[in-house]
Amino acid sequence: MSEHVTTNSAVDDRLDEFIETITESKPYQQFVDSQQELKADDEAQELLREFQTKQQQLQRDGFDQETMGELRELKTEMEDNETISDVRAAEAELVALLEQTNDIISEKIGQEFAQTTGGGCC
Repeated sequence: MSEHVTTNSAVDDRLDEFIETITESKPYQQFVDSQQELKADDEAQELLREFQTKQQQLQRDGFDQETMGELRELKTEMEDNETISDVRAAEAELVALLEQTNDIISEKIGQEFAQTTGGGCC
């Protein structure tokens, strides 16, 4: 029984080291920084709110050519917004790092580590 506790403790220690390594990585730091910049950027926040509102309107009211046009315009404005672009780029880099990490762990243990199962076990 004590061996099991020791093993869990060792795994917990290694996991803490792994998490610290990830959170100290450049992609993670860039992601955190970009999120903070996004929160402070009123223009970007307004664009995101408008886009969400139009998406909800489209879902609620059904397809509407005018609303689709407004969504396209907002999407273009969001793509042109430097803060939003920085968030998307930072997020993509962090996801790539995590996917690489998953691939390495999967290879080492001989099975897919973080596979998507679509929910429940049964």
